[in-house]
Amino acid sequence: MVSGSEATVAFRLWPPVAVGAPLLVGWLATLLLGDPVDLGGWRLPLGWALLLFFAVWNGWSLWLFGRHRTGLLPGQPTESMIEKGPYRLSRNPLYVGLLALYLGLALLAPTFWGLVLFPAAVLLVLWGAIRPEERFLHERFGAAYDDYARRVRRWL
Repeated sequence: MVSGSEATVAFRLWPPVAVGAPLLVGWLATLLLGDPVDLGGWRLPLGWALLLFFAVWNGWSLWLFGRHRTGLLPGQPTESMIEKGPYRLSRNPLYVGLLALYLGLALLAPTFWGLVLFPAAVLLVLWGAIRPEERFLHERFGAAYDDYARRVRRWL
């Protein structure tokens, strides 16, 4: 068993900050500048559907962390790889869920600028969390992780 810092991911940027910062900037831009585009009524059912997706998808993913007794929060050790449930479809289901939450909130707010800044959130998650996590998992689990990464897409 690996202990200490060898068993934990060193994020460059904590994922909720990577997702939340661009959304907050988008909301502030909407408050200060207004939105140049009316998003219309279609945004409400889609926004609520994305929030429901987030709740179910991330709830399932988090439940699997508990079931496999592996660390979820920064600083907690990663004891096992999870390859079931949402992890069969995405190597990063929690980040996919957070990004769905972002879009849902941006649509419900509404904030056009928040939607415009969505790619920034994706890039921040990729740079700040996913790349360091992939490097860590490769070092921690070796060939087993490499095989998993070949079989399962990063996003969906």
